[in-house]
Amino acid sequence: MCGIVGLFLKNESLQPELGRLTALMLHEMVDRGPDSAGFAVYDVPQAATKISCLSLTGTSDWAALCKEVEKVVGAPIRIEEIEDHAILHTEGDGAVARNRIIEIAPDVTVLSVGHAIELFKGIGDPDAITQRFGLAQRTGTHAIAHTRMATESAVVIAGSHPFSTGADTCLVHNGSLSNHNRLRENLRRRGETFQTENDSEVAAGYLAWRMREGDSLEGAIERALQDLDGFYTLAIGTGDGFAVVRDPIACKPAVIAETEDWVAMSSEFRAIARLPGVNHADIWEPKPATVYAWSHAA
Repeated sequence: MCGIVGLFLKNESLQPELGRLTALMLHEMVDRGPDSAGFAVYDVPQAATKISCLSLTGTSDWAALCKEVEKVVGAPIRIEEIEDHAILHTEGDGAVARNRIIEIAPDVTVLSVGHAIELFKGIGDPDAITQRFGLAQRTGTHAIAHTRMATESAVVIAGSHPFSTGADTCLVHNGSLSNHNRLRENLRRRGETFQTENDSEVAAGYLAWRMREGDSLEGAIERALQDLDGFYTLAIGTGDGFAVVRDPIACKPAVIAETEDWVAMSSEFRAIARLPGVNHADIWEPKPATVYAWSHAA
């Protein structure tokens, strides 16, 4: 099962409504994934890097951790605690900070790094998770979110989406990859760092690697269609963009709608039906092995 939603705002006047609209959409996906949920919100990029972190124990010493990370990034870190999460703000190198946290803090998962993204996840009722982290009050330019039904593994935070390994790049995934173990090892040799055994994290790592190598978002996805073996629908976010792709068989459900003000996708139309102006939207089922992408970049 699992449910995915994505919302990309073309009209800047709707940015104060991004969180509320995303929460409405995600609510409609609760019965597709009642075990856990997560969301990534993108806002106008800041000069400082934001590092979204999750304490696996709920007792992580953020101040002590940041003191160690400051030694390698050479810049101070400001800590913003939100329940068992923390957003670390720094002018230092985000990739270096991420790798150092993974190296020295086994009780912490680095959820995302970037100038635009903040990412949160939790176990349990998706509506309760969005309320805990104030999704409805958040502003921004675009968002992706996920509800999970753990059919093949335990209900643990390591299986919750979205996943991110590269700067401002993350994805949510409905489906399964058959070659993720081989891909994970290949990507590790190319410098990617993983924190779970989840196949979706491998897909995120693949896209981050290709974009680090110079591919555009669309180019990275086109290559992924050749290298990711399995069945999947992916909703992908970058600092200024949003994309949707289904595998060549397209057995996992997906629908896209677009108006002059927004682009939305979900596993089911009922999530999109909550959006303003939907009666005037162009609505379609994305074709197999076809990349649909939008960007705020000129």
